Parts: sequence; structure tokens; C-alpha cells
Amino acid sequence: MGYFLRRALTSLLALWLIVTITFTIMHLIPGGPFASEKKLPDAILRNLEQRYHLNDPLYKQYAGYLINLLQGDLGPSFKYENRTVNSIIREGFPVSAALGSLAIVLSLSAGILAGTVSALRQKRWQDYTVMTMATFGFSIPSFILAGLLMYVFAYKLRVLPSALWGAWQQAVLPTLALAALPTAFIARLVRSSMLEVLRLDYIRTARAKGLSESNIILRHALPNAILPVVTYSGPLIAAILTGSFVVEFIFAIPGLGRWFVQSITNRDYTVILGVTIFYSAFLMLMNLIVDLIYIAIDPRIKLFDSKEV
Repeated sequence: MGYFLRRALTSLLALWLIVTITFTIMHLIPGGPFASEKKLPDAILRNLEQRYHLNDPLYKQYAGYLINLLQGDLGPSFKYENRTVNSIIREGFPVSAALGSLAIVLSLSAGILAGTVSALRQKRWQDYTVMTMATFGFSIPSFILAGLLMYVFAYKLRVLPSALWGAWQQAVLPTLALAALPTAFIARLVRSSMLEVLRLDYIRTARAKGLSESNIILRHALPNAILPVVTYSGPLIAAILTGSFVVEFIFAIPGLGRWFVQSITNRDYTVILGVTIFYSAFLMLMNLIVDLIYIAIDPRIKLFDSKEV
């Protein structure tokens, strides 16, 4: 119980710091949500600022935002009339979650498989092929890879749609663009971990007992080799979700990432803050789940010290 209480307190403190820092930075940047190329009349601008309390002192705006946040209210959007940040998140996050889940499943399955094959075929053509592809995945940012995939498969070969969301074909290119870098990292991680595990004494003992190679790999070596991957799962989710912001914008996917990119362009303070807070809380929850999964895989690891049990 003490562990979860400490995690809850540190998470709340981290969220408060995120809110405070983001709020401060947004208001330090020159301009405002209603600064546009076409200058608004002063009377209209004053009415807008009064409606959204932007003419209040900064400390008062900050206190008011925190009070609303504690009630679960992320505020109205400054740029989209009759839209709240809560409704934007409810609309956009399921799409982002679906795309992110596809990319995560692809990254984990392809990365673990490739890393295992590379380790078992060390210094052979399979190993060199996997490491070459991993280097390629590391070298190209997701937004550049998205453009390349769109150019090759949508405009040249015309086998996949270039944008939008709905059909499974429309999910292929953005999923590949998001999954490339984490797949490369996982493949290298599993390869190095598997090579280390295969040299341990208990693997030699299993082979001496006459166990089949497939049984040794699947039941004894792989569960320990993927422990670093479990640890990486928290940052993996963060990388894929934040990486989806630009990818969603490129492929015109109606997810939360596109709203976030547009809110930065529009200086829509409440949307920027709301999406930042939502993703921060979500990722903290994912990190806690990863800790629990880690313990389920390796019972030797304990959350609690002896005094708490």
C-alpha cells in the first residue's frame, strides 16, 4: 500500500509541475489566442478576453484553471466555438489510441522476433539483415518516413490510400511510420539481451538435460531476454503517442495529435494544456502498469520492502 501511495503522491506532484510550467510558458510567449493576421476591433477583442478571463491577472487565471481542473473541467476551446477540451479529447483520443495500439503491437511483435532471430543467427546473414534494417529505422524520423511511405505506396504504386481514417487500408502507412523506430530499438535490445541470456549457466544446464532448442528459447531464454523490453514499454508508449502528433497531421487522421498540432498553431491555450495533462496522466498510469507486469514476469522483483509486507 505504501508503494502505491508514494506513486500517487509523486504523480500528483509531477502533474502539478507540468501544469504550472506549461501554463507559464504559454503566457510568456508573445501573442495570444486571438492574435491573427486580421486585427480584431478593440471592442471585440476586449469582449473575447473578458469572456475567457484573459484580462484577469495571471495568478487569478492560474488559480481558476487549477480549481476547474480539480473538478475535471479542462475548459472551453478558444478557437472552436461551443467545443470544450473534454469533448475534443473524447472525440480524438479513441482514434489516437487505435493507431498507437496498432503501432505498439507491431513494434513489440516484429522487434522481439527480429531481435531473437538476430541473436540466434549471430554473425550470419540474418543477423546482418536485421541490424541493417534496425539502423535504417533509427536513422529516419517518423515524419520523414511518413512522407516516403506516402510517396511510394500512395502516389507511385497506388496500392494504399494516402490519408484519412476509417478503412483498415488507411491505417497501414501511419502504423508503419510510427512503428519503425521503436521496432528497431526493440530488435537491438532483444538481440543484446538474448545473447547475454544464452551465455548463462542455467541455459547450459537446460541443454545438458537434453531439452529441445525451441523449448530452451521459448520457455527459458526469451522470458528473461524480454525483461528490458518490458522496462522500455513505458517510454515506448510515450514515444509512439507523442510521435503520432505529427504523423496524424501528415495523414489527416482525426486523432488527438492533429488537435494538439493545430492548437499550437492557433495558440489555443486550453487545448494545449488539456492534451498535455491528459497524456501526462495517461503515461504515468502506463508506467505503473508496466511495473506490475514486470513483477508478473519476474517474481523475484518486489514492489514492497520487508517492512510493508
